[in-house]
Amino acid sequence: MVPKNLRPLIPYLKRYRKGLFWGGICVLFNNGVWVLFPQVLRRAINDLNTGVTRQKLFTYCAAILGIALVKGTFQFLTRWVMIGISRDIEFDLRNDLFAHLERLSYSYYQRNRTGDIMARATNDLNAVRQLLGPAIMYSANTFVFTAGALFFMLAISPKLTLYAFLPLPIASVVIQYFGRRIHERFERIQAMFSDISARAQENFSGARVIRAYVQEQSEIAAFENANQEYIRRSLGLVRLMGMLWPTLELMLGAAVVIVLWLGGREVLNGKMNVGDFVAFNTYMVQLTWPVIALGWVINLFQRGTASMVRINEILTQAPDIRDAGKSSADRVVDSADLAEIQQSKTNAHDSRPLDDRISRAPGFSGEIEFCNLNFSYDGVPVLKDVNLKVPAGSSLAIVGPTGSGKTTLVNLIPRIHDAASGAVLIDGRPIREFPMDFLRRQIGFVPQETFLFSATIRENISFGVKEETSEATLEDIRAAAEAANIAHDIESFPEGYETTVGERGITLSGGQKQRTAIARAILRSPRILILDDALSSVDTHTEDKILNHLREIMRGRTTIFISHRVSTVRNADRIAVLHQGRIVELGTHDELISLNGYYTELYNKQLLEEELAEV
Repeated sequence: MVPKNLRPLIPYLKRYRKGLFWGGICVLFNNGVWVLFPQVLRRAINDLNTGVTRQKLFTYCAAILGIALVKGTFQFLTRWVMIGISRDIEFDLRNDLFAHLERLSYSYYQRNRTGDIMARATNDLNAVRQLLGPAIMYSANTFVFTAGALFFMLAISPKLTLYAFLPLPIASVVIQYFGRRIHERFERIQAMFSDISARAQENFSGARVIRAYVQEQSEIAAFENANQEYIRRSLGLVRLMGMLWPTLELMLGAAVVIVLWLGGREVLNGKMNVGDFVAFNTYMVQLTWPVIALGWVINLFQRGTASMVRINEILTQAPDIRDAGKSSADRVVDSADLAEIQQSKTNAHDSRPLDDRISRAPGFSGEIEFCNLNFSYDGVPVLKDVNLKVPAGSSLAIVGPTGSGKTTLVNLIPRIHDAASGAVLIDGRPIREFPMDFLRRQIGFVPQETFLFSATIRENISFGVKEETSEATLEDIRAAAEAANIAHDIESFPEGYETTVGERGITLSGGQKQRTAIARAILRSPRILILDDALSSVDTHTEDKILNHLREIMRGRTTIFISHRVSTVRNADRIAVLHQGRIVELGTHDELISLNGYYTELYNKQLLEEELAEV
């Protein structure tokens, strides 16, 4: 019966059942041959008393060498098969864990620390592998050899066997007690390791902030305190294991003393011959390592079980946002459209100019509509009664004070957050009817917080269009970089597009990172383009250049961009002013100026700032 906490491993074990079968055969042969060794000694010693010939002596020596050779061969095969399978399962489990983490919603990463997730994907996964490899292998060896040894020991002397196994019930109680304590302490150790990993990750990511505020010594002290607590908890586990092994060895020693005392009297009284007594004691010696290993196996099982619980907490997390059930009635994309969708996926590689390409997909033109939209974070209202329609191919700019809900509104379009059913429509259809892969493939999104990968500039720009078989051409990447006004900067670097940007793009300035992210979105040739304050880190001169390029790119696309600058939004087809989660003004630049409201106040303020800057 598999323990409840280890049941998630059953599918992985079934996947390798053929290998486990052959591993089990190797275990049987390994221990089946080794259990015969005392029988050879038994016959040899008994023959010494009755007279042994040179031929018999040679036969016994050859038998012992043969047993050692066969045992060594099958011991190697056992380790090769069983440990190999544990590595294979570790590989599969790591891939499945990573794939599941990729599918989890954005909110999951807001609730959980990156360091904790990394600890589970490394340290805990290694503990599970130890359970699946050495723990299972040594458990199988112990079980098979003990069963075989018990059979021969009973055949030699049932009474002596009973005395030899007298400490077994006490050992069972000790194992249960220590096993429970080991499990509890290892859970606390892993939790502390997660805290240390999270603290280290945050310190590495925020190194510049820590130095700017001269908090190096404070963070070093805090990290040292966390390490001291980790050591304290680890030493507690070591002390527990230090008590388990001697306890098991003491019981084994007691059993050996009993066998020597009672067995020796049997030999002296002529009730047992010397060969049988030597064979019985050899079995006792051979059982020494399995019994000692049992303590280590208990440790591995408890560690692995505790770690599997922590890994399974991630694997059982369901994404908050996922595709609805795809029946033939409500699917937007059916099998007849697959060829066209495939064409849209590779559209960035065609020969047309970049600004002429728009991802085409059946039933998708890019009209966006918000209908009586209300949205809350943990019960706190963010958007209230939003009604807004963005015609396909038009541009909408959104302005408003910080915290008014601008980013939340555009995050609902690619379903980074999920609105109520029917509150967000594309081409007149509820957004949930579109498969997420299909929907997001039609959207180019530049978020407010620019993120670049620790890769080359070329790889960062082409990230959104790379497929299993091909990537964007260098000409396409250059065209996207030109449109984002970053091409000159890139080509001035010694390695050009092959320049590595460092973690999170640390080697680039804020404006360069934003323009690289814009190029990444443009290269996708999306049907919908969303720019969330994507020009905040560039100066007004660079902004004008980017906007001039974007006007060509935006033609025929549905474009939504958020900005605090009037110069960025004034040429949009329509401008929406969002205040406290509501749309309070809507119209063109000239229409909003005439209203003399928030937009007019923003315009006059920025006009004054520009005049003062020129003085």
